[in-house]
Amino acid sequence: MAVIASEAEGSRIPQVYPGRAAVISWIFFDWAAQPYFTLITTFIFAPYFASFVAPDPASGQALWGFATAAAGLMIALLSPVLGAVADASGRRKPWIAGFGSLLVIGACLMWLGKPGDPSVIPPLLLAYAIASVGVEFATVFNNAMMPTLVPPDRIGRLSGTGWATGYIGGILSLVLVLGFLAASPETGRTLFGLVPAFGLDPVAHQGDRITGPLTGIWFIIFVTPMFLFTPDYPARRPIREAVREGLNGIKRTLGELPKQRSLATFLLANMIYTDGLVSLFAFGGIYAAGTFGWRTIQIGTFGILLAIAGTFGAWLGGKLDDMLGPKRVIAGSLLILLLALAAILLVDKDSILFVQVAPPVPGGALFSGAAERAYLVLGCLIGAAGGPLQAASRTLLIRLAPRDRIAQYFGLFALTGKVTSFIGPLLIGAITAATASQKAGMALLVVFFATGLALLTRVRE
Repeated sequence: MAVIASEAEGSRIPQVYPGRAAVISWIFFDWAAQPYFTLITTFIFAPYFASFVAPDPASGQALWGFATAAAGLMIALLSPVLGAVADASGRRKPWIAGFGSLLVIGACLMWLGKPGDPSVIPPLLLAYAIASVGVEFATVFNNAMMPTLVPPDRIGRLSGTGWATGYIGGILSLVLVLGFLAASPETGRTLFGLVPAFGLDPVAHQGDRITGPLTGIWFIIFVTPMFLFTPDYPARRPIREAVREGLNGIKRTLGELPKQRSLATFLLANMIYTDGLVSLFAFGGIYAAGTFGWRTIQIGTFGILLAIAGTFGAWLGGKLDDMLGPKRVIAGSLLILLLALAAILLVDKDSILFVQVAPPVPGGALFSGAAERAYLVLGCLIGAAGGPLQAASRTLLIRLAPRDRIAQYFGLFALTGKVTSFIGPLLIGAITAATASQKAGMALLVVFFATGLALLTRVRE
């Protein structure tokens, strides 16, 4: 069923919403895009780059941080303009197709990242930055379709379902890579004990590098239903007029923020702790690779466990949100993140909280070392806290923002989550490069979470 819209005070008011097939097809965008974050930025390709493409893990973490920061800066500079276009121009699908193409091209080029070849580092980081910009902006325009798909009282359920579906897609993509494609160079076998599919060479780390093309192909396949079955609005305004209208709306909203102290303080807190959370997820796998020498199978298994913990954490956080309120859930999540991160910084391959333990046995069972298991538990705590932190933040915004302009404030909420997203990776990269220490770079995130928590205490619901 097509969407019928009318005009009221310059905004679209959907009168009839599309059928279930259109909504399910839209949800599959999260399934299509999630492997980029799971396979490329967190658990497979980023640690591989730091361990085997870069000269050493510390410089690899620094280089990856600089590339992430460059992409984040571009996203921050352009997101207000593109958000305005998404809100005022009407059309979403052409923009999703254009930026999705950047994701596919950049991801597929990551196949060129051969181990031990310094000449591939600059083009590889450029491909990563291009793909990152593509996936983030495709997501912006995809999110802008939400109000046209379901009534206002079901948008939260739609968002949560998409988020959960993305988690499951990420888990399955990890299982696919670990079970059938990426093998240990020592044994030549995958996690399932199989010879890698398609004759992928473990010594050349082709199982790690294939995650790039796999991400691109996965996106094309699973985003296609959205283009076929989810309706889009026809163009309403020329691009120039749409940009002008959207920017004027943002300017008005920003001008009113000083009068709404709690809301402004919350948006600042969200900006800071979201930057810390994004940086923590981006560098967690790289840090584990440098600290324990984990390879693809260990990091990928770690990723699966974190995703499962995140799913349960998000479910429990929703229950606690209804019982205790979103501010308490956010504060509790930040405390868990602070404690887990501080403990991780005191875990090394032969020590836990200054207590010496036996180091992992080379060629031993998966996560055989006591320090590895401690890192695994702490990582699952981080995964379990990350989901409710983000979900409760959306709920708190709904309680604080003016009801008649909730869409504008959700746009501002998204902007504050992106506008400084380059700072965390940039500082981690700079500190790691200056100190040649991964721990020093990661310790910076304590400041992000502590500052966000301190600001949150000044917010009144």
